[in-house]
Amino acid sequence: MGHAYDNAMAESTIGLFKTEAMAKNNLFHIGPFKTIADVEYATAGWVDWYNNRRLHTLIADIPPAMSHT
Repeated sequence: MGHAYDNAMAESTIGLFKTEAMAKNNLFHIGPFKTIADVEYATAGWVDWYNNRRLHTLIADIPPAMSHT
């Protein structure tokens, strides 16, 4: 059974993804999305960035993947 906070977190992440990865001319895809592959590559790039390279202020501005080393 889901919790309201889980749903809110998922919706927040989905909104962030749409804003950052699916916007026109973003860092993960230049130009319009013409094929499913365009969306898949942009999604893979965003997920990689989000999990491995974005700076997170709550952990001293280091990427989340580096926080447990």
